[in-house]
Amino acid sequence: MPRYFEATTVFNFTWDQVARGFWQKYPNPNSKHVLTEDTVIREVRSGKLFSKRLIRKTNPSPKWAERFVTTKNVNIVEESIVDPINKTLVTYTRNLGYLKVMSVTEKVIYKESDEHPGKTVAIRSAWIDSQIKGFGRAICAFGYERFKKNCNKMVGGFNYVLANMFPPHTITSTAHNVVTTKSKLKDAAKSASELAKARAAPIYASLHPNQS
Repeated sequence: MPRYFEATTVFNFTWDQVARGFWQKYPNPNSKHVLTEDTVIREVRSGKLFSKRLIRKTNPSPKWAERFVTTKNVNIVEESIVDPINKTLVTYTRNLGYLKVMSVTEKVIYKESDEHPGKTVAIRSAWIDSQIKGFGRAICAFGYERFKKNCNKMVGGFNYVLANMFPPHTITSTAHNVVTTKSKLKDAAKSASELAKARAAPIYASLHPNQS
């Protein structure tokens, strides 16, 4: 029986930052299992960016699975759609090999968070299935737990990349510059006002000589 997995993650980065960082997820400390990454297709259609990448990973199997799997490497195809107008990034990922043993199809939607302005929410869904008679239920259960564990690693690795691309001090520095600029503008406006008053005083006095 297929297993369904769903999880929601909030990234403390804007959608634009997440969309930029998505293409630089690898390498990171949690992606040592990713061997190669190749872009097969990338084109713009109707203002949206469509991409397809082929990712090769190593995926060690438990002892009991050795009778079904003869290699530790597996090819993954990742298709994505970036919509810069509506600010959504949707990805579809699936394995290409050993589909009868276990197939994993994943969909992730990255979009601006309604509850957390300035942050990005990722809604992840995955379907895990196996066609091995007599072992299907056990394999799906194993796949579900492994996928759940790997999700935490994926989020941690992506956060690592984003934090290095967009360090906190950049935001702090920008905020400081804004405050400093506002203060300078206020000081300049005040000085200009005082100067205008000083220059206007003699003129006003000459026009109204009888007023003290």
